[in-house]
Amino acid sequence: MEEQTVTTRSPPRTPAPAWTPFIQSVHPATLAWPQRWEAVLSRCADAGFTEILVAPLFASGADPFLVSSHHEAGSMPAWTAPLPDSLGALAQLGRRHGLAILLDLPLDRIARDGALARHRPQWCLPDGADARAARLDYGAHEAEIVAYWQEITAMLLHAGIAGFRCDAPQRLPVATLARIIAATRQVRPGCRWIGWTVGLDHAGTLAIAATGVDMVASSVAWWDRTAPWLGAERHGLPPHTGLLACPVPLAASAAVGNGTPPGMALRLAAAIGDGVLVPAGFGDPPDAPGQADGPLPPYRPALHAALRHAGRMVHADALPVPTNRDMPVMTVDGLTVMTRQGDTRRGEPAPLRLVLVNPSTIRPAQARLAPLLAERDSSFAFCHAIDGEPDFAPSPTGEVTLAPGAVRVLQVRPQPALRRPVAPATPDLRTLPRIVIEAVAPSVDAGRFPARAVTGDSVAVEADIFMDGHDLLRARVLWRPEGDATWRHAAMQPIGNSRWRGYIAPDRVGPWIFTIEAWRDDFGTYARDLARRHAAGVMDTADIADGRALLEHTMHAAPAPVARELAPMMDHLATLDHDRAAELLLAPTTATMVEQADQRPFHATLAAPLRIWVDRGAARFGNWYELFPRSLGTTPGAHGTLRDVIGRLPAIRAMGFGVLYLPPIHPIGHVNRKGANNARQARAGDPGSPYAIGSSAGGHDAIHPELGTMADFDALVAAVRGHGMELALDFAIQCAPDHPWLAAHPEWFAHRADGTLHYAENPPKKYEDIVNVDFYAPTAIPPLWQALLDIVLFWVDRGVRIFRVDNPHTKPLPFWEWLIGQVQAPHPDVLFLAEAFTAPKMMYRLAKAGFTQSYTYFTWRTTKAELIAYMTELTTPPVSDFFRPHFFVNTPDINPLFVQESGRAGHLIRAALACTLSGLWGLYAGFELCDATALPGREEYLDSEKYQIRQRDWAAPGNIIAEITALNALRLRHRALQSHMGLRFYTIFNDRIVYFGKMAPGQSDMILVAISLDPEAAQEADFEIPLWEWKLSDNASLLSHDLLDGRHAVWTGRIQHVRLDPRDRPHAIWQVSPAGGTAP
Repeated sequence: MEEQTVTTRSPPRTPAPAWTPFIQSVHPATLAWPQRWEAVLSRCADAGFTEILVAPLFASGADPFLVSSHHEAGSMPAWTAPLPDSLGALAQLGRRHGLAILLDLPLDRIARDGALARHRPQWCLPDGADARAARLDYGAHEAEIVAYWQEITAMLLHAGIAGFRCDAPQRLPVATLARIIAATRQVRPGCRWIGWTVGLDHAGTLAIAATGVDMVASSVAWWDRTAPWLGAERHGLPPHTGLLACPVPLAASAAVGNGTPPGMALRLAAAIGDGVLVPAGFGDPPDAPGQADGPLPPYRPALHAALRHAGRMVHADALPVPTNRDMPVMTVDGLTVMTRQGDTRRGEPAPLRLVLVNPSTIRPAQARLAPLLAERDSSFAFCHAIDGEPDFAPSPTGEVTLAPGAVRVLQVRPQPALRRPVAPATPDLRTLPRIVIEAVAPSVDAGRFPARAVTGDSVAVEADIFMDGHDLLRARVLWRPEGDATWRHAAMQPIGNSRWRGYIAPDRVGPWIFTIEAWRDDFGTYARDLARRHAAGVMDTADIADGRALLEHTMHAAPAPVARELAPMMDHLATLDHDRAAELLLAPTTATMVEQADQRPFHATLAAPLRIWVDRGAARFGNWYELFPRSLGTTPGAHGTLRDVIGRLPAIRAMGFGVLYLPPIHPIGHVNRKGANNARQARAGDPGSPYAIGSSAGGHDAIHPELGTMADFDALVAAVRGHGMELALDFAIQCAPDHPWLAAHPEWFAHRADGTLHYAENPPKKYEDIVNVDFYAPTAIPPLWQALLDIVLFWVDRGVRIFRVDNPHTKPLPFWEWLIGQVQAPHPDVLFLAEAFTAPKMMYRLAKAGFTQSYTYFTWRTTKAELIAYMTELTTPPVSDFFRPHFFVNTPDINPLFVQESGRAGHLIRAALACTLSGLWGLYAGFELCDATALPGREEYLDSEKYQIRQRDWAAPGNIIAEITALNALRLRHRALQSHMGLRFYTIFNDRIVYFGKMAPGQSDMILVAISLDPEAAQEADFEIPLWEWKLSDNASLLSHDLLDGRHAVWTGRIQHVRLDPRDRPHAIWQVSPAGGTAP
C-alpha cells in the first residue's frame, strides 16, 4: 500500500454533531429484492443499528468493488426504477426505521473492462497487480476525476444516501480526497465519511484523518486484550475524527482476527470505538449465510442480545471526550484497564471514562482501581456505568470483579473534596504549641501500654524536638512514680537530625510515668550569635545593648533571689567597654544565673505522660531449672514429694541456677487419666498428667496428696529461699473432668450440643483428660475471673513471686491484662512468664498486656542466619521496649530435633547459645544429662515425664553439668551476659560459627562469644575483633581473657583466628578490653 504524507488539509468546517454510529454492513444481494427491504431494515433496527453500510451496488462484475458504471445498479433485476429512484425509496424506508444508508464508494479503482473505463480510458493507469482493476490516474487527470466524483456523490446524496466509506483512501492523494469530501458537504453539510485505514501505520492514518473524514478504522479486531499499543491509536487525531471499530476483520481484510468470542468482541468494539461496524454475516451459523432470496434468517437470540447491548454501549456514553485523547492501556492486577480523560481545558476537574476488560474468557478477574484513579485526580469516586448495563459498585476497599470475558465502561465524575471541619470557636492562636515534640521513645502503641525497664536501669528517652527558625532550644525529661506529685528531671541533649536524648533512672519496682518539655533558649541563642560576631570582628554597640536588655527582662521576671544576684552584674556591665562586656555576657556564670531564672518562652510538653513499668532484676536475668517433683523419689519407683525436692536443691544451686520451676503440683484428675506416652488409657499406677488439674482432693489451690501437704510446700519455699533461689509455679488454667469446679460451677464450662463436655483440643488432637473454662460464659464475668485471680493471690500469699503461665495465648487478652494488673497492684514484684509458642504478634501482645517474660522461637532457630535475624528482631525497638525473651533449651513438651540428632556437643551448643544470647535461660531436668531419646519422628520425649515417673542418675557419664555450671558462673559475674540487649554481631569468615559481642552500659570491657553450630566436625575461621568500638586503629591491640580456660593473651591486629572442636568445647568466651582501658 502507498503511504501518504499530509501536505494539504481540508478547509475548516463547522463540525457536525458527535457521530456514534452503530452500523450493519449489508451485502448488495441482501437488498436485491425490494420486497425484502422491510424485513432487512426492520431486523437491523430491532438489533439497535443506526446505519447500514451497503457494499458497492453499482454495475460491476464478480467483484462489487470494481465498478463498471455508477449510474446503474448491478445484479438487481428487481430494481426496475432508475438507480437514484431505487436508492431514494430505500433511504426513505430506512428513515422510517431510524436507519441512515451509507454506501461503499471505491475512489481509487474501477473495472478495467467496464463502461466507465471504456468511456474514459485516459483515466486508467497501465495494468497493475490485478488485471481486472484499473487504477485511476489522479496525477494526470485529477480535475476531471474529481469532477466526476462530485457528480456521482451529488446524485447519491440527492437520492438520500447519508455518507460513504472509502475502502482504500491511502491510494488517493490526500489533498484530492479532501476536495472530494469537501464537495459532498457543499451538497449535504452532514455528509458522513469513513476512511478505512486498516493496515496503515499511524502516520498514514493521521494523513487520512486530516482530509475531513468522520471516522478512521480501529485495530481492536486484532488486539490480544492486553497489549498497550491499542491505546496510542487516537494519538494526534483531529478533535472530531473518531475511531470506527469492528468486532472482527471485514471480509475484505487480508488479516485474521484474534479469536475473541463474538459477544466479547462486540463489547470490546463498542467500548473502545466511537462507533461500531458489524460485518455482514457476523455471528451467523455457517449454514445460514444470509441468502439473497428466500426467508431472511433471524439473528440468533444470543447474538441479538449482544448486538442490542453493543448498541446501547455505543450510544449511552454522554461523556464529552475529544476523540483525539489518548486511551492508555494498562494491566491492573488481573484486569486490562483503559482510561480517557474528558476535556480539562475549562480549568475544572473533568470526567473520566474507564474501560475494564477481563482478558480471560474462563475465569473472573479482580483489581483494585483506587491507586489508578488517584493518579488522575485524588477526588475521583465511582459514579455509574455507561455501557447500558446496571451500575455495579466496588467493594469497600475499592476492588472490582469482572466475570470471564466481561467488558464494562464506567463514567467516573470528580467528587468535591471533603472540607476540613470548622472549629466551633477560634482558639487563642498564641497558645498553639510552636515547638514540636514527637516520635517519643520508648512508647508502646502510642502509650496504650507501658514500656518495660528494670530497677537500676538508666532508661534512654528520645524524641524529635524542633521549631521554626534557627533559635536554640532546651529540653528535659521528667519522671516520677505514678501517683507521686514530685517530678524528677534531667536535661536532654541533641544527638543529630533534631533528635534529642535524655536518661531517666526509676529506682523502685512498679508503675512510673515520664514526660518531656522543651522551650526556646533566648539567652543561649543570643550568646551563640554574640560569640560568632565577636570572633568575626563585627560586634557593635547594638549587640551589647541587646544583651543588657535581655538580662534586664530576665531579672524583672526572675524569682527574687536570682534577681538580687543579677542586679550587681547589670550595674557592672554598664561600666565595661565592648570587649569586656562581651566577655561578661559570655561567661559561664552569667549563663548559670539566667538558667536559674527559669524563663521558658514557648514552653511545650507532651499532651499526656507516657508509662513505664519497672520490674525487679529477676525480670531480665535468671537461670531457670525445671523438674517434676514426683520423679525425685528416694527409692526406685517411689513417688517423689516436695520434701524430696529440698534434697535436690544443693545440686541445683551448685550448677548456678537461681529459679526452680515446678510444673503443676495440684491434685491430678482420675477421669480419662492419660497413660504412658500419652496413651488414652491409663494403667494401674500411672500417675497421669499434672496438667489435668483437679480431683476429689481439690483444685488449683491444693497440693497433690502424693506430693505432700501445704506444710511441705511452705517448707520447700523456705528451703528455696535459704539457698538464695526463687520458686516459680505453673499456672495452668485447665481442669480435669473431676475438678471440683465442674460440680460447683458447671456453667463455667463449654458443652457440646448433646450436653457433653467440650474437651480441650487442637484439631486433630483432643485432650480427653482436660476441659477448659469458658471465659465469656453468661455467668463467668466476674465470678470465674475472680476465682482465677484468687488462685494466683493464694499462692502469692504462700510466698510465690513467679508464675509460668501455660498456653496464655489460648485465653483472652483482656483477662490477662486485668488479672496481671490486679495481682501487681498490691504485689508489683510478681513476675509472669508466658509459655506462648504461637504467632509472634500474639506473643508480643501478651507482653504488652503485662507478661514479664516469654518463651520464644529460639528453640527452632538453629542456623547462623536464623539466629542473627531473630536476635536482631528481639533487640530492636519497638519489640525491645516491652518484650523480654526467655530461652529454654528444652521443655517437657519439646525435645528439639537439633539435640536429638547431635549428642553431647549439640547440648553444649544450645546451652552456650542460650546462656550468652539472653539474660533469661532455662532447662528442663535431663538436659544436663544429654537425655534426648525421642518418640520416633516427633519433637517429644520417649517415656515423657508428663505421664510417668522418671528417676535419673544425676552423675550419668557424658553429662555436661560442669559446663553448665561454668556458663552460669560467667553469667553471674558479667553484667553483659545478664540481658539480651547490648548485642552486636561481628564478622567471622565461617557460616557454621556465630560470633557476637555484648557490652553492659557504662563498662569499658566487652564479652566476645564464638559458638560453632556444627556438633560433628571441628570448625575454624578468621574473625574480626571490633577495635572500632574503642575507636582504635586496625593494628591496635586488645587484652583477651579466655573466661572458660583462664588463659590471657594480647590480640594485635583486626584479624584473629579461632578453632572450635565439638569433642572438646564448641564455644569460646572472651573478655576483651583495650590495653589502655579506653572506654567505648
